[in-house]
Amino acid sequence: MESAASRYRPADLVLLLGRLLLSLIFLHEGWSLAADLAATIDTFAKLGLSAPVAFATIALQLGAGASVATGFLGRLGAAALALFCLATALLFHTNFASQNELLHFEKDLAIAGGMFVLVATGAGSISVDYLLKSRTRGVPPWLRAMM
Repeated sequence: MESAASRYRPADLVLLLGRLLLSLIFLHEGWSLAADLAATIDTFAKLGLSAPVAFATIALQLGAGASVATGFLGRLGAAALALFCLATALLFHTNFASQNELLHFEKDLAIAGGMFVLVATGAGSISVDYLLKSRTRGVPPWLRAMM
């Protein structure tokens, strides 16, 4: 009997590792923001952003981060995080006179690029999407496109 690891190609394992590494920053940041909600709301207020934006940011980071990590609606989660990274880069990290801001800008663009690759490739065969796709026949076409 073959083991689970031997059924997968190296590319499948690399795609899983890439998804986990990409999602880690969002899961960690979302958890950190949620853990100290008062400080988060205060920080967002200093940036001119309301509490609902803070809540939406936390929900996006945790929800889409989990989506990418598990590969459940992975394309949708990756697209949401890619757009979030582009918006963050363009709205908050454009002071290129600061080396730190330039680094954050480039980091956000790089993460967005990785997420766009996931949108194009999907979550791969080690994912909830793959499991559902292979076991369900009645999934609507629009939902299958997200998997």
